[in-house]
Amino acid sequence: MKIILSRFDRLRLLALLLWAVPVGALLPAGLLWLWQAGWFQIWLLTLALFSAAGYGLQYWLQRAERPWFEEAETQPDPNWPPQADGAWTQVEQMAKEVDPEEWPLGQGTSLGRLGQQTLERVARYYHPEVEQPLLELTVPHALLIVERASRDLRQSITDHVPMSHRLTVGSLMRAYRWKPFADRLLSVYRVGRWVVNPINAVLSEALAQLRGRGYALAQDELYRWLLGEYIRKVGAYAIDLYSGRLVLTDEPLEQRPTARSQQDLVTAEALDEPLGEPLRILVLGRSSAGKSSLINALFGQLRVATDLLPETTKMLTPHRLQRDDLDIALVYDTPGYEGMEVQALRAAAEEADMILWVSAADRPDRQADHAILEDVRTVFAQRMARHAPPILVVLTHIDRLRPVREWRPPYDLADPKSLKAESILAAVSVVAVDLGVPIASVIPVCLASGRVYNVDDVLWAAMLDRLDAAQRSRLLRCQDARKREENWSLLRRQLANAGRFLLALPQRRDGGRGQGHP
Repeated sequence: MKIILSRFDRLRLLALLLWAVPVGALLPAGLLWLWQAGWFQIWLLTLALFSAAGYGLQYWLQRAERPWFEEAETQPDPNWPPQADGAWTQVEQMAKEVDPEEWPLGQGTSLGRLGQQTLERVARYYHPEVEQPLLELTVPHALLIVERASRDLRQSITDHVPMSHRLTVGSLMRAYRWKPFADRLLSVYRVGRWVVNPINAVLSEALAQLRGRGYALAQDELYRWLLGEYIRKVGAYAIDLYSGRLVLTDEPLEQRPTARSQQDLVTAEALDEPLGEPLRILVLGRSSAGKSSLINALFGQLRVATDLLPETTKMLTPHRLQRDDLDIALVYDTPGYEGMEVQALRAAAEEADMILWVSAADRPDRQADHAILEDVRTVFAQRMARHAPPILVVLTHIDRLRPVREWRPPYDLADPKSLKAESILAAVSVVAVDLGVPIASVIPVCLASGRVYNVDDVLWAAMLDRLDAAQRSRLLRCQDARKREENWSLLRRQLANAGRFLLALPQRRDGGRGQGHP
């Protein structure tokens, strides 16, 4: 079989040479004609000028295409938790410092070693106290990464390599086997040219080096980018792997509601099952600040009684909200924070994807509001595995600001032309400073009956503007929930399968004895 294959390859090479000889003869025939016509020196000078121009163009293209390389680089996943920022910084530093000369393309093991160093860098970041951090991963998660990386590689080759769907592994191996022979033929040709015509050989080698130098600039830049991109790809997978947040299922994390959201949907009397995990919007603030009125204004109808005593609402009350640009959300009404335990308030904030903090414009005592908000921010600052939910301060009762009897909206706070507008702008500025939030995150509204103002337009627009940040918070929250569910479900399944195996073991032994000893 080997003899047949070798003869088959040699015959193909002979056929290729027979086809290439007439074409290859054009070059020496053309050079001979130039020499006889007396144009050979002119041709050499023109070739040198064009080669120099090509070198300059390659150098300019290298500088011009550098921004393109930067735009095409793999970027960190915006859905990563804050903890991943440090790991990605190390990956990015490693990608920028990579030297192509240290990782030659011809060595088959170089990329493997580079990928291993990238994995070790990320693993060391997440497990600095472990002697061999690369081993700090479970077998199913390691297999999952191999599966996903292979899928991505298959897609890249299929999309970008011409005729890859027809290219067999055997063809690649045969082509690689002939590569040393082709290199030797080229060396023999170059040596023969030095013997036949030394002057021509010197000029040709110089021009070849000049052209090669120009192409080498682009080649080195491209290879440097490829190595850096390889490091970034491996680093991104490693961050997913060693951060401990990778789930084993391929089901989208937000495809179905979590267990807690399912309970809240039942409480909210949601008649139809939602298609995914709802966005959780938490309404916080002191008693009588206008939380229930705000929820009614968001829904456009009465959903929450506003004439209850401050201590009446003892728990979080979910309400299902569906509006334009928001498929499904649960809005949680809360009692005043004065009536909530600190741990209960923190737990509610940790399960929120967006927080609407309601503060009355006619209440200057905001020390408690500031303390509660700082506590919420501290909780998320300590939890590096989660994004803090976006916080909007809803400034209510602006109609009670001076002059009290004036109410002629709309009010342009960018160019206040009335005392009322100036009072509203001053209140917004003071609240932003008191609560430590950007002034753009303070939305003045009026919720009085018959005077609802700035809810459907300005407040809703501000909520939609922060929707991406809220969805990132929801994704990480779902990731935590799915991870807990997965751990328990896998443990139950493994224990059940082990129990069935142990129960069936005596029967298997008896069956084996019966077959072996009739």
